[in-house]
Amino acid sequence: MRHNEYDQPVGDPVVWSPRPAVVPVTLVGRYCRLEPWTTRHLAGLYATTVQGSPTSSWTYLNTPSLASPAGLGSWLDGLAADPMVVPLVICEPDGNPVGTASYMRLDAANGSVEVGSIAYAAALQRTTAATEAMYLMMRHVFDDLGYRRYEWKCDSLNAPSRRAAERLGFTYEGTFRNALVYYGRNRDTAWFSITDTEWPAIRSALEAWLAPENFDAGGNQKASLGTAR
Repeated sequence: MRHNEYDQPVGDPVVWSPRPAVVPVTLVGRYCRLEPWTTRHLAGLYATTVQGSPTSSWTYLNTPSLASPAGLGSWLDGLAADPMVVPLVICEPDGNPVGTASYMRLDAANGSVEVGSIAYAAALQRTTAATEAMYLMMRHVFDDLGYRRYEWKCDSLNAPSRRAAERLGFTYEGTFRNALVYYGRNRDTAWFSITDTEWPAIRSALEAWLAPENFDAGGNQKASLGTAR
C-alpha cells in the first residue's frame, strides 16, 4: 500500500492524459457488424427485436410503448440525442438489424465508459454474433481508444443480464439500492466492470472462443467461453 507524506494511504500513480471521445463508429467482425443508429434501421429492427421476439425481452429496458415502430424509433432517437450516449445497431453480415447496444456514461477524461441499453432479438440471443458484438465494443474501447474502465449495469433482478456480464468476464462490484424508478417500480442496479489490466486476458479468451476452429460444422462450440477464460 502506497502512502503520502502524511502517512495516509493513496492510490497508485498513473501516467495519464484524457483519451479520445467515444463517437459513432462502425465495428466489423466475422459474425456481425455494428453501425451507428439511423432511421433506415428502424423497420428491420422493429421486425426482429419487437415483432420477432417475446415481449419479455423488454422487461428491464425503460422504453416508450413498442406497439408501433414509432416507439422504438423514439427510444433510439432519445438515446442518440443524449451527448453521453452513442447507440449502435447490431447487424447480421447481410445487413439485417437484430439488436442494439449503446456506449453510455462517456468519460474520456478518466477513460471510463459503460455498455448498456442492450436489446437482442430472439434470433441474436445465445449466438456467436451476440458474443462477438460485445467483444467488438470492448476491443474498440480498450485497444483503439485506450480507456481504463468498461462498465456494465443492469436491474439487480435481471438474472440473464447478470449471467451475461459474468460470462463475458465482468467483475461484480456491488448493488446501488433504490437507484431508479421505472414502470412504477423500484430498481436496484447491479454494477460490473472490466479494467484495462484485466482486458488482455479477457480479450485472449474471447478471441479463442470466437475463432472458427472452436466451432464444428454445425456451428456448435467445442469449448465454452468459461473454459477459454
